[in-house]
Amino acid sequence: MDGFAGAQPESAVLAMLEPHVQMPPPAAADPLQQAQALFVEGRISDAEALLVALLGEDNTNAVALILYARCLAERGELGEAQAVLDAVKSDDHKAALAGAKAQITFLRQAADLPDAAELKSRLAQNPQDDEAAYQLAIQQLARQQYDAALEGLLKLFIRNRGYSEGLPHKTLLQVFDLLGNDHPLVTVYRRKLFAALY
Repeated sequence: MDGFAGAQPESAVLAMLEPHVQMPPPAAADPLQQAQALFVEGRISDAEALLVALLGEDNTNAVALILYARCLAERGELGEAQAVLDAVKSDDHKAALAGAKAQITFLRQAADLPDAAELKSRLAQNPQDDEAAYQLAIQQLARQQYDAALEGLLKLFIRNRGYSEGLPHKTLLQVFDLLGNDHPLVTVYRRKLFAALY
């Protein structure tokens, strides 16, 4: 057996013990957390693969179902994404569910609108073109350009808060649902919206 005489530094004692002690294997990362991180990084297909495996074991996991629907929506499978969201029965994840539904709504709306370049050109010619400003924000939301979209919606709200029966305000609230209360952009723009309202 190994041994030592006299006081030794901790590193020397650990080095001596290591060959004789079975260390537990490192804990496996939670696949759902991994999928969430991949989704945030924009690695949609990798996130989706993890979620499919996870849902194969438990197809009632509301958080996994909602994230899976968002992956489908990002790939343009809007009908399938909506069907997955309709299958979510839990009341515990209302904000996440509202966010995923908002994402599908923005992607559907964007499909019927002029492209972003045309809308930017219209705004360059007429910065007061409220319709172009709103449609550009929807295009930006569909492409996850949240900062630019929120800025555009807020400016439109300040300039013309009655546009299309208060649509900029309603859309801002939908984006807050989509991103979640903890998102830094939500904190900033909720404060700006409050200041604009009051």
